Amino acid sequence: MTQTGTEIFADRMLSLGLARVSEAAAIASARLIGRGDERAADRAAVDAMRLQLNLLDIRGIVVIGEGERDEAPMLFIGESVGRGIGPEVDIALDPLEGTTLTAKDMPNALSVIAMGPRGSILHAPDVYMDKLSIGPGFPPGLLSLDMTPAERVRALAKAKKCPPEAVSVCILERERHREMIAEVRSTGAAIRLITDGDVAGVIHTAEASRTGIDMYMGQGGAPEGVLAAAALRCMGGQIQGRLVFRNDDERARAARLGITDLDRIYMLDDMIAGDVIFSATGVTDGSVLSGARRDGDYLETETLLMRSKTGSVRRLHYRQKNL
Repeated sequence: MTQTGTEIFADRMLSLGLARVSEAAAIASARLIGRGDERAADRAAVDAMRLQLNLLDIRGIVVIGEGERDEAPMLFIGESVGRGIGPEVDIALDPLEGTTLTAKDMPNALSVIAMGPRGSILHAPDVYMDKLSIGPGFPPGLLSLDMTPAERVRALAKAKKCPPEAVSVCILERERHREMIAEVRSTGAAIRLITDGDVAGVIHTAEASRTGIDMYMGQGGAPEGVLAAAALRCMGGQIQGRLVFRNDDERARAARLGITDLDRIYMLDDMIAGDVIFSATGVTDGSVLSGARRDGDYLETETLLMRSKTGSVRRLHYRQKNL
């Protein structure tokens, strides 16, 4: 447990409640899998997640959420959640990480949430982040965002004592990554291209023997980078992130959060500075979690629930009457 304000951050006691939060969001959005309506699926997940969060004995502040107040009616950055009693906590969340994946019934849509003591989770602006992650078991500083993509592949291959052809890299399939993809392929490494869901993409690296992914690289959302860092804090691994600003409005967002060094490389400890609990529930089937599915009159989900303090990783199967 961690002291926070006048209360104790009882991560063990709060962890099951956090699992209920991601389960509720996943169940709500799962009813809209394949329906082609991204907004409806996201709204259902947000409503369900907020309802469950407000049942917890916490004084929570959303530091990674659906956007700024003028962009999101609920679970916006800075919103207070919980019953207003208990420990002061930071909350990072994405009620539906993969709205397009859900709408199109594609793999790896998740409901994701992380919680830590107040001041422990980076308040990242809603901009892009250049990310690089690998799993556990490698020396610190093995890779760097300042390396070229090819240098990263070769350095990891050397550490793994294998040829570059045996390395597999996960990258978001975007036009901005066209040159990166070509350079990685020039080394002989394999690439798994994903259309969305880069929280799951980073988590893949922490379980390389299960997922077949050794490294994640490329630009995605900064909030998702912080959520992924929370997962790696629990599972082990390394992540680096550098914010990417496309215009003055995005730089102003960073300034409002007190960010002055716009070129800083954030390491895992910078993004998650203390003990954290993390919960992700599958919405659609993926390589990390099974998706929500109907079994007769019941709906079933699978949740990954983790605590960084103990390194515990639980896979929870939940079954409820399909109302």
